[in-house]
Amino acid sequence: MDIILVSRRHGSSTHIPRWLGKWVVPFFIAVICVTFFAGYRVGAPIHEMALSKDAMSQWENEISKQKAEVEKISRLTYEQLDALTVRLAELQARLTRVDALGERLVQVAGLEDGEFDFTMMPGVGGPEMSGEGMSYRPPSFMEALDQLDSHIVSRSHQLSILESVLQNRNIEAQTFVAGRPVGSGSWMSSRFGYRTDPFTGRITWHNGLDFAGRQGIDVMAVAAGVVVYSGDRGGYGNTVDINHGGGYVTRYAHNKENLVSVGDIVEKGQPIALLGSTGRSTAPHVHFEVYLNGRAVDPAPYITRRMN
Repeated sequence: MDIILVSRRHGSSTHIPRWLGKWVVPFFIAVICVTFFAGYRVGAPIHEMALSKDAMSQWENEISKQKAEVEKISRLTYEQLDALTVRLAELQARLTRVDALGERLVQVAGLEDGEFDFTMMPGVGGPEMSGEGMSYRPPSFMEALDQLDSHIVSRSHQLSILESVLQNRNIEAQTFVAGRPVGSGSWMSSRFGYRTDPFTGRITWHNGLDFAGRQGIDVMAVAAGVVVYSGDRGGYGNTVDINHGGGYVTRYAHNKENLVSVGDIVEKGQPIALLGSTGRSTAPHVHFEVYLNGRAVDPAPYITRRMN
């Protein structure tokens, strides 16, 4: 290829040898490429800077979202801790009630001190067994709380049933008609059945037992019950009648003074009158009768009666 250079000023032309043209064209092409590449490199940092600003903006948005998420989780955590605190307080209150109920049952059942001590941890143990045992996975915190709550509810229910049984047993023991209406220093002066009347000398029926003693000593209820009569009853003098339930009524007559009124609830062994000699009586004594379903029965078996 031939290259000819033309001058505008002189109008002359110069002919460049062919061998030189082979190197000039590639040289100019190389210069153009280098110039273009240099321009691209100069503009690259600006483009990269634009990309960096976009990335920074995205990162800031992500950080803001994560910060908001952390704050949300923190708030929920504190709310859950507050709820757990309330739950623990409820469980502690239940445990306190269970302990109080257990101590009460110990008293009601008449158990010895130390046999059931609710202030101490229960004793457990056993020898270490050889061999590998099953792997244990501890429950989560909430599962442990739920299990504790379930155990407390179950134990409270069991203790309540036991308390009811013991109370019923105690009520049965309290209302069980048995024992003497007077304490020591008195004696049985007349039995149930036919006897010689102390005023007429004739054979007459005697509905109860007479216990003679010093005037003014306590006359006591032989069982718990409700006073259904308290006052003068003709030949009986000052009389107290007590209904014990189950068809049983006891009568205490010839009292010097009655200490209870109608409607009073009395306990077993409680003083209800003072021994005297009112009514048809020869000397201080208490006339004691036992009625079962409205019929007078011999009180003697009830004096030494025992619960099975």
